[in-house]
Amino acid sequence: MQVLEAGPNKYLLLELDPDTVANVAKQTGFDCKIDDRVRVMSLDLTALDRQAPLLLFDAADPGNLGWFSRCQFYVDGKSGSVLQTPLAIANQRDRQGKAIPHSVKVQIAKELPGSFRMPGRQPVSEQVVYTVLYNLLNALLNTGVGVCGGPTVKPLAGRSDTVGPRN
Repeated sequence: MQVLEAGPNKYLLLELDPDTVANVAKQTGFDCKIDDRVRVMSLDLTALDRQAPLLLFDAADPGNLGWFSRCQFYVDGKSGSVLQTPLAIANQRDRQGKAIPHSVKVQIAKELPGSFRMPGRQPVSEQVVYTVLYNLLNALLNTGVGVCGGPTVKPLAGRSDTVGPRN
């Protein structure tokens, strides 16, 4: 990690290792394609051996109260930001524009404000980001991740808004 000071502003520059990130994804059961850029690292993740959709659900739906009470991560449905982390999440879509239930995109910010802190006021480091990524991917497979409002990120699990034979 590097610290950059530009006048009164201070930035943390994370030096994430693509091989370590790919290993974290593989350990949790995801196939991973990485696009490493200067300011962000983008991951296209697919859970290959999974029958059910990833546990990305609408946190506002009362029918999902059981999921909401045990999830550890929440996503801003408008921006895709995973709250209190340098991560953002988005749906992967098929050719018709429908969300693919076994795939997501995750983006890791490598440039953060100097005042950025993880939950519990923990300072940011590469090891902390790897741990948070591991926990997020594990939550998508096992415990659930809540989507809070917004039209951008669509839930993949839980009750759906569409009327039809699946409801």
